[in-house]
Amino acid sequence: MNASPSHRPHPAEWTETQSLLPSAERDLPAGRHQFHKEQMMARIHEDLRTSSPTPATSPVAPVKRSNPFLRRTILLPAAAFALAGAVAGGLALTGGGTDGGRTALATGPALTTRIGAADAKGAPQLLERISLAAADTSAPTPRKGQYIYIASKVADTHIKTVGDKSEVVSDELHSRQVWNSLDGRDGWLIEAGETSDKGITLKSDVPFSGAYNALAALPTDPDALLQRIYRASDANRDPEVPRDQAAFVAIGDLLFESYPPAEVGAALYKAAAKIPGVVAVDDAVDATGRHGVAIARENPADGERTEWIFDKKTLRFLGERIVVVKATAGNPLKVGTVTGTSAITERAVVDAAKQVPGQVG
Repeated sequence: MNASPSHRPHPAEWTETQSLLPSAERDLPAGRHQFHKEQMMARIHEDLRTSSPTPATSPVAPVKRSNPFLRRTILLPAAAFALAGAVAGGLALTGGGTDGGRTALATGPALTTRIGAADAKGAPQLLERISLAAADTSAPTPRKGQYIYIASKVADTHIKTVGDKSEVVSDELHSRQVWNSLDGRDGWLIEAGETSDKGITLKSDVPFSGAYNALAALPTDPDALLQRIYRASDANRDPEVPRDQAAFVAIGDLLFESYPPAEVGAALYKAAAKIPGVVAVDDAVDATGRHGVAIARENPADGERTEWIFDKKTLRFLGERIVVVKATAGNPLKVGTVTGTSAITERAVVDAAKQVPGQVG
């Protein structure tokens, strides 16, 4: 969720460059580029979910969504991907025009941070430790009829354009709660500033591809899993988006608002270790200010680095952020700008949509 009139928009999670989208698309409202990027990633995830992906021409009833800023819970039909094809790969953008209805949240200056040192040699060892931590879990196994509940805090920086005036602004840190059924066909979303206090339904005939059942069906052999991720992303990404970046972002999206079985989560981290360009970062901060270590990859097209942040002691996944780490011709945002940041505050299994952990009935 960030960008500029000339910079391609931004995925929680969120980056992209001018060369990736035609100039005519720059007038889309703020947030729309991210919206289309998420559609593209949803398509990639759907291809991962099934060994017989739905052809791009297959008619699928659209999912009615009231709001363009839904993140990884969105899954729209392939027919809606005409623009999205230019966005897969983990870009952080928002176009010109109006601010897409986010005026209430766009209240502050650009989010900035200290850039942690990257270490390519340390990435495999750190990912091996993270994988072992993910495999060694006492998390309960969901039962049929239950829901996965994820609570988080999110914020972003983007270019806001009103009339002929553009400025870099940040959306205030706000809460987000998502419920998804195990099969991904039913759910609920409450996000401050994006939905009403009561939220909106995520019920659909098109299942959420990051649902528990879909993740449980993925191979647990890291090589086989990575091959599957590459096949899915290669079939859907724009040729100008580096395939390794698209694969890295796809894995991150599968890990973010989800509840993968322990063996699948461990395999995803081992698969990420095999992607060229992945680095370890000595210090990164999530949306709530928690410091941790990170696994990251820079998109060379726009100089933005996607970071998965983990607790330094337990190696528990904390959140994700995208940071401008290198100045590029196509990205007007300054080095150190945080284009998107998130923090997982709670992850649990509950008995019903809209039920919070600890609540009875």
